[in-house]
Amino acid sequence: MEPHEFKLTEEGIKAVLPPLEAEIMEHMWKVKVATAGQVYEYMKEKHPEIRRSTISILMNRLCEKGLLQRSVEKGRGGMRYVYSITTTREEFEQKVVQSILDALMTNFREATYAYLSRIKK
Repeated sequence: MEPHEFKLTEEGIKAVLPPLEAEIMEHMWKVKVATAGQVYEYMKEKHPEIRRSTISILMNRLCEKGLLQRSVEKGRGGMRYVYSITTTREEFEQKVVQSILDALMTNFREATYAYLSRIKK
């Protein structure tokens, strides 16, 4: 996943993902595997107005971004999608940091070096 936007005013993964996608990923990193229905049940506690179809759309977007993958499984009502994580939170954060630093080095090499040289461990 290549973040195409970094929101300086947001915290954590909301800096690179829309808020609801970030919440879904936080949940998926905890549970590892879930259906859209299971994620909907979790999300509607915080967002009572949210629709089941919205969760499905957001989870499909996360698949397109490479953060989730889905497989088809037979369920009681027929076929259903089961979503699973493709990367750990730590791997995701490392990719984000690497992508941002690569962009900074490409666009602002000298300023980036100067800033990084001032940072103390």
